[in-house]
Amino acid sequence: MPTSPSTEPQLSDVELATEYLQHFYNLKEESSGRGKRSDSAFTAKVKDMQIFFGLNVTGSLDSNTLDIMKIARCGVPDVEDYSLTKSARWNKNQLTYNIGRYTSDLPRSTVDSLIDSAFSAWSRVSSLQFTRSHSHNADIMMEFATQAHGDLYPFDGPRGTLAHAFGPGPGIGGDTHFDDSEQWTSGSRGFNLQVVAAHEIGHALGLRHSRNPDALMYPNYRPSRPANLLSMEDVANINALYSSVQFPIFLFPWLFPRLMHDRCAPDMSFDAVSTVGDATFFFRGQYLWIKHNAESDIKEGPISNFMPKIETSIDAAYRIPRKNTAFLFHESMFWTVKGSTVRGKPRSLSHFGFPVWVQEVDAAVHIVKTGRTLFFLHDIYWSYNENKRVMDRGFPKYIYEDFPGLNNTETINAAFHKEGFIYFFIGPQVYQYDYIQKRSNYLSRYYKLSPEEQHGPKHKRITRTTSEITDHKIREMQHFFGLSETGLLDHETLDTMKEARCGVPDVDNFNFYPNKPRWKNTTITYM
Repeated sequence: MPTSPSTEPQLSDVELATEYLQHFYNLKEESSGRGKRSDSAFTAKVKDMQIFFGLNVTGSLDSNTLDIMKIARCGVPDVEDYSLTKSARWNKNQLTYNIGRYTSDLPRSTVDSLIDSAFSAWSRVSSLQFTRSHSHNADIMMEFATQAHGDLYPFDGPRGTLAHAFGPGPGIGGDTHFDDSEQWTSGSRGFNLQVVAAHEIGHALGLRHSRNPDALMYPNYRPSRPANLLSMEDVANINALYSSVQFPIFLFPWLFPRLMHDRCAPDMSFDAVSTVGDATFFFRGQYLWIKHNAESDIKEGPISNFMPKIETSIDAAYRIPRKNTAFLFHESMFWTVKGSTVRGKPRSLSHFGFPVWVQEVDAAVHIVKTGRTLFFLHDIYWSYNENKRVMDRGFPKYIYEDFPGLNNTETINAAFHKEGFIYFFIGPQVYQYDYIQKRSNYLSRYYKLSPEEQHGPKHKRITRTTSEITDHKIREMQHFFGLSETGLLDHETLDTMKEARCGVPDVDNFNFYPNKPRWKNTTITYM
């Protein structure tokens, strides 16, 4: 939850930490010794807290750890086995809410408006609908209270715990309580009610705390947030709980669980595919699916839910990892996405140096090792130098010249690069293309690249990736031809490899004629 300075607590650091860990990390109080804590258990819980907040995991109460503990925050625990949130989700998408006791800090009409805005933040990005009710049987009962207020989770006075909520379910499920000892406001002073309410509503809908400081569901309060309260992670998580749209079919188990394969039409295709961090984004129409490599679940929903500035379909997409920047294309325009935020307005495709007649691209893919981005349109493609920000000379080229074996009768719908391979999506088919193979064959034939260097140790799964081709062999070839010795498969190097040439190797210690540098006689016959 969105860091606001807090007054120095009256408790000692150890007492403060003990109370914090008992509340948020399930630190058990010893049954004997009048509450004496176990040092090993205490240290373990400190480490749990440090891991959650991305701190140095020392197990000790260093200044960074104590500073986090002193920040005003949500009262819901951070560990899943000790949380007010019990149920995963509501079994319906139309929910009611009721505001019981009000705070005296704000006019009732202002409270109503801020709470309504908090619910709207979630309804705008999901299939959920919320209706104000005056019934005591509303799904989500909201009230302002102080100290003990009947739910076994008493508030602690000003600062500290701001509010808490119970997860979906009957009875107390969904109920949301705000500490009326706080100063509630509609601005940046005190604690902004809309921000805190939106966070607690997330819990009432079934969401847990996030470790991402940019997420609304981060447990600590932040006084200022962008106009759009929810991060892409918040939007993805709420749609993972409540979306009813079927998942598409996918051909690679490392992308999607096999159990999804039978749930969609066999002719499913995509408009664009791109990796973003440890996730893969799949675009189709105005819809988006997100698959994290280490997780089996899929987050999905309208593109505008994740990126509110984009209300169109996406034709092509690619990402530059070192810049943490992605580019999304629709017809003659493109958006820049930094991290998870769409930056500024869409710009013209001409920014990349395309001819004026190019008004769209079918697919794009960035190759990290070469620093180039390849743009595909119909049966031709361009190579863009991301470092110099210019198109490489000699382009466009026909796709079949450099990518033999692809189905050249159909348009490439999407492409992305992973572990040395380019994955081309052509209609419902996915082609795993070994972009480096003919280059590694070249180095193997003319520069003594060993099988171990080319393929890796035999007991490992064989994947021919750029990283497995040793840089010194590439540099050796570049030195021989007088090229810039970058150790990278730049286009000058690749173009040289494509040229027709003699079949005799270039290195002296790997020759058709070892140990025989010259003929002994000077009169030589030929036939």
